[in-house]
Amino acid sequence: MVHSIASLTFLVRDYDEALVFFTGALRFTVLEDTPLGDGKRWVRVAPAGTSGAALLLAQAVGPEQSLRVGDQTGGRVFLFLETADFWGDYDHMRVHGVRFLEEPRNEAYGWVVVFMDLYGNKWDLIQPHAV
Repeated sequence: MVHSIASLTFLVRDYDEALVFFTGALRFTVLEDTPLGDGKRWVRVAPAGTSGAALLLAQAVGPEQSLRVGDQTGGRVFLFLETADFWGDYDHMRVHGVRFLEEPRNEAYGWVVVFMDLYGNKWDLIQPHAV
């Protein structure tokens, strides 16, 4: 039996502001945006050309979920965005206002830099070294 993780829930304040960030700054593709009624939507985004997991953008409902927007992992790096064009993506993201928490660094596993999404979640942008 083969299994895979299809989607991860990603809490957002607002569907549309999240879509602007993910499609503009990160160049993700909208896989699905289906209205569900009562203001709810089934919105899935993923890096362009990927066959991996997608993010299911979930608009926070209520105070408990709202408190988790931007802090889904207690301040640790939440997601790892792998790229084949580190410097091109880094430059694109900078031009689009992405906040980086450090300068890019060359580690044993590849080029990496920590950035924050529009809500404050930490991500790594990584280009692995060829094996």
